[in-house]
Amino acid sequence: MDPADSANPPEPANPPETTDPSRPASSTGPQLPDSGGQDAPYTGFKRVVARAATASLASLEQLVGGLGTAVLALFALLWLLFGLVTVPLGVGLLLTPTALHAVHGLAHRERGRLGRWGPEIMGPAAAPTRLREAWAAPVTYRTLGWLLWHATFGLLLGLMGVLLPLFAVRDSTFPLYWPLAPEDASSTSLGFGVAHTWMDAAAVCLLGVGWFAIIVGLTPGMARLQAAPARRLLTAGPGTDLSLRIAELTATRAGALDAHATELRRIERSLHDGTQNRMVTVTVLLGAARRMVARDPAGADDILERAQSAAEQALAELRTVSRSILPPVLADRGLTGALSGLAANCTVPCDIEVEAPERCAASVEATAYFVVAEALTNIAKHSGARRASVTVRGGGGQLRLRIEDDGRGGADEQGGSGLTGIRRRVAAHDGTLTLSSPPGGPTVLEAQLSRGV
Repeated sequence: MDPADSANPPEPANPPETTDPSRPASSTGPQLPDSGGQDAPYTGFKRVVARAATASLASLEQLVGGLGTAVLALFALLWLLFGLVTVPLGVGLLLTPTALHAVHGLAHRERGRLGRWGPEIMGPAAAPTRLREAWAAPVTYRTLGWLLWHATFGLLLGLMGVLLPLFAVRDSTFPLYWPLAPEDASSTSLGFGVAHTWMDAAAVCLLGVGWFAIIVGLTPGMARLQAAPARRLLTAGPGTDLSLRIAELTATRAGALDAHATELRRIERSLHDGTQNRMVTVTVLLGAARRMVARDPAGADDILERAQSAAEQALAELRTVSRSILPPVLADRGLTGALSGLAANCTVPCDIEVEAPERCAASVEATAYFVVAEALTNIAKHSGARRASVTVRGGGGQLRLRIEDDGRGGADEQGGSGLTGIRRRVAAHDGTLTLSSPPGGPTVLEAQLSRGV
């Protein structure tokens, strides 16, 4: 895609106006009419239920993700213990450094996992793996403390994150299949057998409802408990050299300044080459009409009509430039409504799914809007796709974007497709951008932004 295409992203045609700008329009259907406040308690209850369900699902996802690293932590712990035990035999002198290297790699992976659900965890620039250096480094003991916790209690919490939903589904749906179950089979997830009657089936169903209540009430705390040791023990100590992180932030800041300067030059060029030339044309035509009005009124009227047309074109170009700076649709309809408008105007059928319960900072929403606009323009011009999808997730202080299409693939960031501009916009918010586009497709563009304040 031509980088200039990102300057004027598509705007939704005739966006519907809302009476409350703080409430974005939903992309799932029309808004219900105002009932004068009579449904406010019911609406508030639905909002509370939706937030609780979203928090529970996110917590379960965190627990299951933690289960994966906890299983690896258990193997790493056993490997390390075996290496330490066999040090007197000489075998441990070879096994222990590799085990320490694996432990530090696993800790780095855990920092990245938790960074997707909350604030970024800064680790040491390099952790020692040689035995003598490792035993003298405080980071080794902090990492081993986390490893011991995560391989035991973290593993248990992760297993609960898997078992609780299974228990809830099994028991709550028991009335649907209990007539087919053998009489000597256990009827509950806890292993208690009950008589095969409708009353007992209803009791088991209530137990399933209780499991759901436990999921809603306890899983957020369980996820925090699973992540707390890592956030406390895997962070860089007060004496850690953060020069690499400082260099990264310096480069990010320089990229943001370059992107800002490029945007200013684009705006100046659009005003100079477009709007200014139109206004000069209007001025010349008005002068010609003023000189002709006395001797040729019909010709003056024709010139005035041309001047009016040039003024309307200048106004349209000025409006386009102003909208490319910060689309007003974001303030009017929020990110959900703005992205729905982009999908509606895309020539490729596009599905939009937005799960961001809270509003982000205006600059973050603008960046997300331009990233999606640029990506959809790329898809429409170059991919040959039949279908595209945009998924937006908010949570843990992060806003994650995923744009996917079923086109021919082969997107190249160095090929002038506008991806460099997208990367600079994302980097300005200390975010990350990944692109997967093998020949033959599909193409997947993922961006992660800090939600800001």
